[in-house]
Amino acid sequence: MKKFLLLISIFSCLSLAAQKTYLQCGTVIDVSNEKMLSQKTIIVSGNIIETVEDGFVKGGSNDTVVDLKDKVVLPGLIDMHVHMESEYNKGSYMKEFTLNEADVALESTVYAKRTLMAGFTTVRDLGGTGVNISLRNAINKGLVDGPRIFTSGMALATTGGHADPTNGRRKELMGDPGPKEGVVNSPEDGKKAVRQRYKNGADVIKITATGGVLSVAKSGHNPQFTLEEIQAITSTAKNYGMSVAAHAHGDEGMKLAVLGGVNTIEHGSFMSEETMELMVKYNCYLIPTISAGKQVAEKAKQPGFFPPVVARKALEIGPIHQSTMAKAYKKGVPMGFGTDAGVFPHGKNAIEFGYLLEAGIPVKESLKAATITNAKLLGIDNLGQLRKGFLADIIAVNENPVENVKTLEEVVFVMKDGKIYKQ
Repeated sequence: MKKFLLLISIFSCLSLAAQKTYLQCGTVIDVSNEKMLSQKTIIVSGNIIETVEDGFVKGGSNDTVVDLKDKVVLPGLIDMHVHMESEYNKGSYMKEFTLNEADVALESTVYAKRTLMAGFTTVRDLGGTGVNISLRNAINKGLVDGPRIFTSGMALATTGGHADPTNGRRKELMGDPGPKEGVVNSPEDGKKAVRQRYKNGADVIKITATGGVLSVAKSGHNPQFTLEEIQAITSTAKNYGMSVAAHAHGDEGMKLAVLGGVNTIEHGSFMSEETMELMVKYNCYLIPTISAGKQVAEKAKQPGFFPPVVARKALEIGPIHQSTMAKAYKKGVPMGFGTDAGVFPHGKNAIEFGYLLEAGIPVKESLKAATITNAKLLGIDNLGQLRKGFLADIIAVNENPVENVKTLEEVVFVMKDGKIYKQ
């Protein structure tokens, strides 16, 4: 009897393992070749795309069939710049004094799910308290619904720099944070800070190469690292298998970051033509984040939304950002896709596509940036395309986004790693 029950159990497991998902798609976007393919069936086995067949294939009695015949299907989107722990509002600057780590963690789960439901199945988180590492782990374990996360943990800054966690505090609360807290003031500090991030479980390193908008510090674009400090950080990160992203608004600090060997420049608001040429020369990618510039400039017009020192910087940087991205695109600067979600509401990431289009970047190219290019920047060979052997990250929208970019803001189907989260 025991042997009989064991055989039944084995056959049941084999049957379940053989189950596949058949996505019958009216239109599939081939982002690689910038083509629209009609009437395809994507067959998913486990978390992998087994094959893409012509026509509408039915599958077996144990398989799941999903009718997307009137939808446009494309790879899950990748956002290379988010902050999953937070979302700015009028009370944000008080939260670091009132929220416990557990409060931050619980809020982050809401933002994670919202991001996934918006069709962003993978994100790169560029700075938080370290809760972002735990959030990534919880998602990987299946405890929380959210996108696949690659995170920097805490960003690296100089004393008083954009990511110094004690900016704006009264003297007795400032202290003297060092590499462990992400504050770097020498090449040796930089090496130690990278190694600490590796120890903490970070996937990537983020530095704040210039001042920023939302920190309570007066400059929004002055350089904040020496070339030697940046080189120490990038070389150490390379030894530990990590890339380096550099937040940068001002041109001088941006130039130092490119020469210092960073992989991506985040924002790039005041980028000169000389720096654009350097980025082309060194194959350094720009992550535009036009959404953040637009949103902070708008919020800065509301009295009391930001502290005065922040509002001034937002009004200065916001209006110039999109036009700089347009110039960089025309200059041939390699571009990924990122939004800085968290500066504005999570789940609204897709508004970036419309802003990129306004800057003269065709939707086909920004879709390629948000899939193939970003997957390459993350070092994942089997992500960002609807092809045999690739991870089954698949989304669907109602219309052709090339004709109506707004449709990307209304994702109706989400699959990540072969699991359906939204239908």
